[in-house]
Amino acid sequence: MPAVESPRDAPDDHFLSYEPHYPDVVAAGSVLAALQAEADRAGYGFTAEPVNAPGLRRVAVEVTDGFRLTRVLMGEDHPGRYLGPGDRRSFAVECWAGRVWAAGGRTPELPEAAGVAHSWLQAPRIRGLVARWPFLGTCELAEAHERGEAIPVLWRRLRARAAGDPRLRDLVEAAHEQPRLRALWPGTSMWRLTFSRQAAPGTSADLPRVMQLEDGRYQVRFDGGRLEEADTVAQAIALVAGALPDDAVPDPAGLRPWA
Repeated sequence: MPAVESPRDAPDDHFLSYEPHYPDVVAAGSVLAALQAEADRAGYGFTAEPVNAPGLRRVAVEVTDGFRLTRVLMGEDHPGRYLGPGDRRSFAVECWAGRVWAAGGRTPELPEAAGVAHSWLQAPRIRGLVARWPFLGTCELAEAHERGEAIPVLWRRLRARAAGDPRLRDLVEAAHEQPRLRALWPGTSMWRLTFSRQAAPGTSADLPRVMQLEDGRYQVRFDGGRLEEADTVAQAIALVAGALPDDAVPDPAGLRPWA
């Protein structure tokens, strides 16, 4: 079990400022210690871990089995930060599977946060998790990732969004007609249509990207920064498809349903 910190170990005026709304957490020394105590009382059997990020040592905690992860973050008492206006105590709870967000929500109750962490480790379906803990919410894409069906959903959502954007519409439709491109995760970045092997956010930097220029022509950016222009969308997409490396296929991990 990680070492439990006490406010006496290292005075932290910022952390102590949480005391009016988080007296239990401040008394424990950190949200890690407080959540671990709740888990131990409930007999959950997991070991919480600190979040290795500046400024989060005392106010955030993670519980993970290496794939499923729950992160709990204490909210600060002012609008525009982790709490909404008028709130006084709120733990932001997020559930992840690898690098994919699965569900999240806020609760003032630390035992509920610990309960979510325990539940998520039991590998439930997302629908079952949010039914068990109604303060959580999820989304269509998270459930598509869970089924191993994220790529078609991403393409459908991108096509719907691009339908009202003349600079993307023709590019997206032309790319969707190409089987090798349609098999990849699509995205956009600075008006460029991008492609990725990865199911999680982020793009494969070595795959070509394409955008429409102000004059109506198209520009393709290749691995290494080389640029090439094309007169038509068909020519541009042909350049992209023709430059795909042999291993430009989706990461198999992103195509498997979650266990």
